[in-house]
Amino acid sequence: MTIRLEQVTKRFPGTAQPAVESLDLTVEAGKLCVLIGPSGCGKTTTMRMINRLIEPSAGRILVGDRDIAQGDAVELRRHIGYVIQQVGLFPHMTIAENVATVPRLLGWDVARIRVRSEEMLALVGLDPAQYLSRYPRHLSGGQRQRVGVARALAADPPVMLMDEPFGAVDPILRSRLQEEFLAIQKRLRKTVIFVTHDIDEAIRMGDVVAIMRDGKLVQYDTPDRLLAAPADDFVADFVGADRALRRLSLVSAADAVEPGHALDGFELPGSLQLRGVLSALLAEGRDAATIVDEHGRPLGQITLAALRARSAGRATAGSDVA
Repeated sequence: MTIRLEQVTKRFPGTAQPAVESLDLTVEAGKLCVLIGPSGCGKTTTMRMINRLIEPSAGRILVGDRDIAQGDAVELRRHIGYVIQQVGLFPHMTIAENVATVPRLLGWDVARIRVRSEEMLALVGLDPAQYLSRYPRHLSGGQRQRVGVARALAADPPVMLMDEPFGAVDPILRSRLQEEFLAIQKRLRKTVIFVTHDIDEAIRMGDVVAIMRDGKLVQYDTPDRLLAAPADDFVADFVGADRALRRLSLVSAADAVEPGHALDGFELPGSLQLRGVLSALLAEGRDAATIVDEHGRPLGQITLAALRARSAGRATAGSDVA
């Protein structure tokens, strides 16, 4: 379901500058859009206006073809999944009861709720038989975060809002949760607004990334375009001086092969990101690697020259690495 913000402005009482000013933004159905920018840039305010936790001062927001201001705010929220950093599980409820919160409000029958709760826990990697009867206090931070995602998905909402959902866990677990959510998103294709302050997370998670500053949209682009062509010095500084290397983290080796094979027989898996291929070539002192699939069958090759060209934003002749 497409989300459109048209000239949306939010002014809070007693402040000279709008928190969000004349924002135009369209997120196509099934895409994950990351909102990012410095503290106070308006990213969280923007997200919270989409489910009317904050009401805009001007402009309009459409979810699908519906102007959200025309309906009931509580009913709207029941059809939008919401995941926050603090998770917000009800401590006095079991995991089953937490996951069932919205389906119960929507009037689902007990049997349907039970089946759906089991499905959602399994989807986020938690064994229903082991976890449904537990309470949040019995879970680790990462497990609670998984339950938060399961609860947000339980009523099968077309839209999800995620406010720094993985910010409260350690880096290793955070990377694992990101990977798991991307796998879920690949299957379900929800329209997702994802707020973060971490540019690496934005680049990894987003189909599109919206960089905001002082309540305004500075650049709205794919991660690759954002890294290859920053709109201005602010964006270039924000994404970092190592953006050329970050571009190599966006593509798997299998998606960037060119015809041929490494003459010395050096092989790397197609699942490896190009940044990993570059590291392996440099560490081994090689000029090329044959890229193989999960069964060891050759897919083609990647050369050091092609990787250097890609990181510089140009293509080698006859190469798909661009």
